[in-house]
Amino acid sequence: MFEELKSRPADSLLALIKAFQADERSGKIDLGVGVYRDGMGRTPVMRAVKAAEQFLLETQDSKKYLGPEGDLQYVRLLQPIIFGKAPSFAPRLVGIQTPGGSGALRLGAELIQAANPSAKVLLGKPSWPNHAPIFGAARLAVKEYAFVDLVSQQVKFDSVIEALSAASAGDVVLLHGCCHNPTGIDFTEEQWLEITKLVVAHKLVPFIDLAYQGLGDGLEQDAAPTRMILEAVDEALIAYSCDKNFGLYRERVGALYVMTRTSDEIGKAESNMAALARVNWSMPPDHGAAIVRTVLENTELSAMWRAELAEMCERVNGNRAALAAAAPDLAFISRQRGLFSNLSMSKDIAVALRARHGIYMADSGRMNLAGMQPADAGAIVAALRAEGCLKR
Repeated sequence: MFEELKSRPADSLLALIKAFQADERSGKIDLGVGVYRDGMGRTPVMRAVKAAEQFLLETQDSKKYLGPEGDLQYVRLLQPIIFGKAPSFAPRLVGIQTPGGSGALRLGAELIQAANPSAKVLLGKPSWPNHAPIFGAARLAVKEYAFVDLVSQQVKFDSVIEALSAASAGDVVLLHGCCHNPTGIDFTEEQWLEITKLVVAHKLVPFIDLAYQGLGDGLEQDAAPTRMILEAVDEALIAYSCDKNFGLYRERVGALYVMTRTSDEIGKAESNMAALARVNWSMPPDHGAAIVRTVLENTELSAMWRAELAEMCERVNGNRAALAAAAPDLAFISRQRGLFSNLSMSKDIAVALRARHGIYMADSGRMNLAGMQPADAGAIVAALRAEGCLKR
């Protein structure tokens, strides 16, 4: 049987990790894999998370199964952070714990396939490289359109409008709630308003990927576009991740929320979500969700987490400001948000940056700006100039 398999290419980002580790140069800079790093270059365990883990160590008295829905108290406690304290759509909202935001995307894709297998998924490019494969694996048709011009570092809003206007009722549009991966370029408030009008007018279903809340402009500001569009539409899906804003990358902590047309449809959505989760991962891992629940249940720990997250956000934006200030050609980076920015460059240049300068970034030109230190800005700019990416 297995002799019929064809070898698949290795994941390029995993290869980048190994190449960086093997590089013995002291001045190397890691702008590759999308994790937050502090001023010491570490990806630390947050203080609130450590305190929650200590509490769980002392008080947790069982490791029994959770059930396919996972920790529903965790799911409930996240709701006011994501959706606000009393949204009008709350009676039509149901959620389930998932293994990370990726698990939420896959579960949402399979739910769409079960509800409307003919639905197309509109996906702006560039996007997170795993978006299209996840929807494709769920046997959904993906229709791509141009989202950003990397040369001008501007949203191609005419292309967005054209794609949404040509879509059919019931089609799904994948939207990055904030901190776009890989470009860092988010819609303006006016653009979000126009998108909302089009989604409503054409009866489209928004699927919002919200993986970086709190790492752009703060928890409330980063959630504003999601809340606005949900107040206007009849149905929606939201894939949420706590991996980044709680620093729980390897714990795989996420949730899928579904907003139905009426509160009467909640039971159908919930039963299908649970059934699909059962055949995918049976039951989600507990530890990460238990940490988040513990933090959010405790006033002191919740305040500690919010303060730490605000520090992380300030640091990432500080890195952006330092790099933008080092070269006029990079001024756009200070206007973007989240961990990433995506330069317009060829794979050959990315390879040259690694080989000649020890600057490690994805072949696509995506940079994890949380991986740098402000003092690295000069070296990064010098390398980019040497390879012809910037004016001299």
